[in-house]
Amino acid sequence: MKILKIFLYLIVSLLILAGGFIAHEWYGKPWFFNNFLNREVAKQALKSPETLSMLHVLENIGIRGHNRKLDNDSLAAGDQLMADLKAAKATLLEYKDEDLSKEQRLSKDIALYLFNALDDFERFRYHNYPLNQMFGAQSAFPSFMESTHALEVAADADDYLARLQALPQKFKQTMEGLKKRESLSILPPRFVVEKVLEEMGNFVTTPAKENILYTNLASKTAQMEGFDNTEVLARAEALIQSDIYPAYQLFIDYFNNIKPKTTSDDGYWKLPDGDAAYRAALRTFTTTDMSAEQIHQLGLDETARIQGEILAILAQEGFDTSAGFEAAIASLAAKEEFYYPDTEAGRAQILADYQAILDEIDQGLDAAFSLRPDTGMEVKRIPEFKEKTAPGAYYQPPALDGSRPGQFYANLYDIKATPKYNMRTLAYHEGVPGHHFQVAINMKLEGIPIFRRIPLFTAYVEGWALYAEQLAWELGFQQDPYDNIGRLQAELFRAVRLVVDTGIHAKRWTREQAIDYMIGNTGMAESDVIAEVERYIVMPGQATAYKIGMNKILALRARAKAALGDKFSLKEFHDVVLKNGAVPLDILARLVDEYIDAKA
Repeated sequence: MKILKIFLYLIVSLLILAGGFIAHEWYGKPWFFNNFLNREVAKQALKSPETLSMLHVLENIGIRGHNRKLDNDSLAAGDQLMADLKAAKATLLEYKDEDLSKEQRLSKDIALYLFNALDDFERFRYHNYPLNQMFGAQSAFPSFMESTHALEVAADADDYLARLQALPQKFKQTMEGLKKRESLSILPPRFVVEKVLEEMGNFVTTPAKENILYTNLASKTAQMEGFDNTEVLARAEALIQSDIYPAYQLFIDYFNNIKPKTTSDDGYWKLPDGDAAYRAALRTFTTTDMSAEQIHQLGLDETARIQGEILAILAQEGFDTSAGFEAAIASLAAKEEFYYPDTEAGRAQILADYQAILDEIDQGLDAAFSLRPDTGMEVKRIPEFKEKTAPGAYYQPPALDGSRPGQFYANLYDIKATPKYNMRTLAYHEGVPGHHFQVAINMKLEGIPIFRRIPLFTAYVEGWALYAEQLAWELGFQQDPYDNIGRLQAELFRAVRLVVDTGIHAKRWTREQAIDYMIGNTGMAESDVIAEVERYIVMPGQATAYKIGMNKILALRARAKAALGDKFSLKEFHDVVLKNGAVPLDILARLVDEYIDAKA
């Protein structure tokens, strides 16, 4: 479900991009193949008011009613989605390959790859935890209202209040899914329950006027020229007390009730048919058939290699490496010169320095890229109410109409988790030339179906971002040896993920075993390690996609270099990787082979 939601969050309405459809194209089997693919995506997008608000496209033609509503999170809506996808697959198969162009056949292959995963998706639809410390309705709603719900004119403020009123119904729908999972003996680990209870408890005990739902409305409406926000804020305060907090209490009561039933067994193996569910998760996220054992061994091998490279640099810089990796990396991490002051001023400087890093590299990539995003990047702090359990950083795509740039959110909760030598690599991964290049370019690709502009395949998306870290080093943006250690630490982190994710879900490691292994083999701050391990527990398989995707892109680049010699062009290689949208790794290999054959 999460993958489908991710791609829906980036779909543009066909009312803008395709100019609308005649009745036959909308209701029957479309004459034009791309119209069929676009129609199916548009139908789902139009069912999602939250998606439409994020896209911020329909507002340009005066359609705004969706901004008063929230998505339907009921079991019936999920059933309908499954039925829609099955019907779409049946229609897709009616289009014969011989009637399609080369580009259309590629689109069909990518679409079939997705549809062929429907069996796994349906079989393991409830093998997840809808509310957890990473994501879920309890944190997604305030984040959505703060980052996505536009507050530009008076009507937006009234829509904001309507969405506050709509929340209790959405939470009741989410509760249906929680109870369904409980009936199937699918309960989250105890630590998840405890952390979600703590998060929601803090949320509902915050005075209404200090709640992010109020302060966000207050700050943004204060900037509306000629708008008196007094009445709007009074209504918001009342709704937070009468509707929002009681809706959260519904979840609090439920989680307190199930807590005694939960355990400290954290892996997927504990769930009904859990081993099969984990194999399906690995297939989904890596787009390969690699087994858990193969992925685990790859992680062990890569961990040893990268640690050796880091130790060599540390020795050159005068560090004592005789006691091994953990001691040497701890000596580096202990040096105060690599950290900002633990103050608000220090945190503000981190954000400013991140922005400077992104601006610098954005000006120096002409030799490596022909395709460039047409929207900029800005750095923001992860909202404080959720930063304790959030990842170190994440990326949010720009609005399709250019009204919002790409956004790099940095976690500033633990100042020790942001050593200066890690900042460049993180900025390159989340921003330029990482996620921002890949996602923003894909969103604007022309002449292909909309779904191919979406960052849909994790191994491709995250593999590119991790590849971008190494690419930035190769292009000379990490000349300082400590910055290079930061790059290698980031790659090491992804190699260790292969070990830990499979350790938890296939080898029955405990949460504590995973934390100990990760601390001992990465040199990361303990707070970051805990957040990461707990992430792997609630998102099985996702963390394995990064390194597997990176390795594949590097292998394909090496293959192209070896085959083409002097004819190889880094710009052209990047064009091949980026210009086709997100694809499974085997299809990416096919595209690179076609490039090699055409160039040779």
